[in-house]
Amino acid sequence: MQQVIVVGGGLGGLSAAHTVLEHGIKVVVIDKNAFFGGNSTKATSGINGALTRAQRNLKIADSPEIFSEDTMRGGASRPDLVKVLCEESAPSVDWITDAFGVDLSLVSRLGGHSMPRTHRGKERFPGMTITYGLMEKLEEIAESGDGRARILLKTKVDRLLMDKDGNVCGCECTSADGKKFQEHGPVVIATGGFGADFTADSLLSKHRPDLSHLPTTNGDHCTGDGLKMSAAVGADLVDLEWVQVHPTGLVHPEEPDAKVKFLA
Repeated sequence: MQQVIVVGGGLGGLSAAHTVLEHGIKVVVIDKNAFFGGNSTKATSGINGALTRAQRNLKIADSPEIFSEDTMRGGASRPDLVKVLCEESAPSVDWITDAFGVDLSLVSRLGGHSMPRTHRGKERFPGMTITYGLMEKLEEIAESGDGRARILLKTKVDRLLMDKDGNVCGCECTSADGKKFQEHGPVVIATGGFGADFTADSLLSKHRPDLSHLPTTNGDHCTGDGLKMSAAVGADLVDLEWVQVHPTGLVHPEEPDAKVKFLA
């Protein structure tokens, strides 16, 4: 395997990229924006984990089982996914701390949780702090010139490529100056949601037409690109009807009807 292609540079994509690197495989991360971060940088509460080192240091008697119970009580309907979410939560939080030096030593109890398990540091915006930790490390590796990591910003992935057996084997891209090119290798789709796609054929209009009239606090990059290109090559999409409605957004007095609002 020559490389893995990661499409999307939010926390999911950056985590995937570093996991690939930890396995000794080269990675290229592609993002259509001019900078990494996506919606991950907007998270202001923290990251949840049960049985983390920070919790143990604070004598918080939490467990993945309690986290699972809270999650199921909150309305989750897939125990298999809840198991992964909750049992992998502590290793994930500790990984962010150990591998990237991000301070997540402050732990608080937030809505829906029966235990304090939301981790953050002293910074004001934990989502930004966590994402920047992974982003800066990836940039450092890419700039080292050892060939392990490449970063392609302002680059849009147009479609996935298939081999003769019907397996995804790469993607076709368009660079900032309009040039078409291909990257080859397994593809990880980490492009986020579709809440900012207000076109007539958007996934929002298709799956939640009752919400398509509302403005969004998603970044304007959230147009479902990865979902659409995956469906175009036969991927099954699930749970697209689950769209969160956030109650607060700032209204710019000069653009009161703007469809994209700043998160408040």
